[in-house]
Amino acid sequence: MSAVSPKDGRLVSLLMPWVDSEVMSIFLSHTAQEFPDDLCVLIFDGAGWHRANDLRVPKNMVLIPLPPYSPELNPVEHIWDYLRDALGNKILHSLDEVIDFLCATITPLFQQPEVVRSMTCFDWINTLCLTSK
Repeated sequence: MSAVSPKDGRLVSLLMPWVDSEVMSIFLSHTAQEFPDDLCVLIFDGAGWHRANDLRVPKNMVLIPLPPYSPELNPVEHIWDYLRDALGNKILHSLDEVIDFLCATITPLFQQPEVVRSMTCFDWINTLCLTSK
């Protein structure tokens, strides 16, 4: 799971063994702690764990659902594209290899906020960031 601040390229990510509303609540809490002084607006798709009734949403966070069939509007989708491109045609033979690949590929992005920003700060987001100052 990942969240990104397109305005400044900060990235939050957790590699979890499965996804459900409890794990999503843990991720939301972790993200809120990483951005304690910000109002976090998370854009999410229609996955069940994103909209579960027992989801715990931190006070400094707002969840906004995407319209159906519009993943291109979610900035973090471009992080997934980056990971898929890095994977290419490699064959990973175990879950441990998948985990190692994901960690090795995403970790450098934490030190490259301009790269993250270039992948995720869409024109419409940039416009919102400029008008919200």
